[in-house]
Amino acid sequence: MFKTRVISAAVLVILIALMNYTGGTFMGLILLLISEQGLFEFYRTTGIYREGSDRSILEKIGYCGTAVYYLAAMVVKDNGLLKLFLILSIVFIAMLAAYVLTFPSYDSELTVKAFFGFMYVPVMLCFIYLTRSMRFGIYTVWLIYISSWICDTCAYLVGVKFGKHRLAPILSPKKSIEGSIGGIVGSTLFAAIFAYIFKGAYEIPKGFSVIPFIALGAVGAVVSQVGDLAASAFKRNYDVKDYGTVIPGHGGVLDRFDSVIFTAPMIYFLSAIFLGL
Repeated sequence: MFKTRVISAAVLVILIALMNYTGGTFMGLILLLISEQGLFEFYRTTGIYREGSDRSILEKIGYCGTAVYYLAAMVVKDNGLLKLFLILSIVFIAMLAAYVLTFPSYDSELTVKAFFGFMYVPVMLCFIYLTRSMRFGIYTVWLIYISSWICDTCAYLVGVKFGKHRLAPILSPKKSIEGSIGGIVGSTLFAAIFAYIFKGAYEIPKGFSVIPFIALGAVGAVVSQVGDLAASAFKRNYDVKDYGTVIPGHGGVLDRFDSVIFTAPMIYFLSAIFLGL
């Protein structure tokens, strides 16, 4: 199992590195596939998709909306966020239309979960693409992974060594406050190292400073832990161990990208605010 986990992690890192370096259409299509799989896992976990049954209209709208959303992100340049918000609104209206026109085929709870899944997986993950599309995005996009996966690794190592006080004892008994702090510190340090390595690549009008990168690493780490715990809470609510098996040794897309889902939009907006990108 450990060998399988390491091999899968290595393949995933290589794919992510290639995707981040290439950017553009290749990155958009890879993220589209990841998002579609992640949305399927969410819909299956929450009962919107049921094994052996026809796919609901709500589910089809979610998948089609995901494809349209990513294609728009890849094509639209001017007023990109505004136009993406328009697509978001159309998907919302389409799901509500399906709810009222087929009433009482779907209850309100199912409709809310269908739209939440669309927001939670493809919309949030698309910020990886949007971050990569920013000025200097080829560098900045790595802050998403530093504040999620590096944080997760540091939190685990510190928690194993020093963890005594439970962070969320009912939801995730193995996570500790000490580990959480270690994850934040580790992410912050890596973000600072990252800043010094690539400081020559950033043409920041007011002059280069490591402080914004430290802030991004710290805030991103806090948000990533919220994302990790949120994913665990969903699994607890629906009594599942993993979201899927598509990544051997790791589970599903949502098991591996649960924290990235939260850090991607945070890094995008903080980079725009603090780095002027």
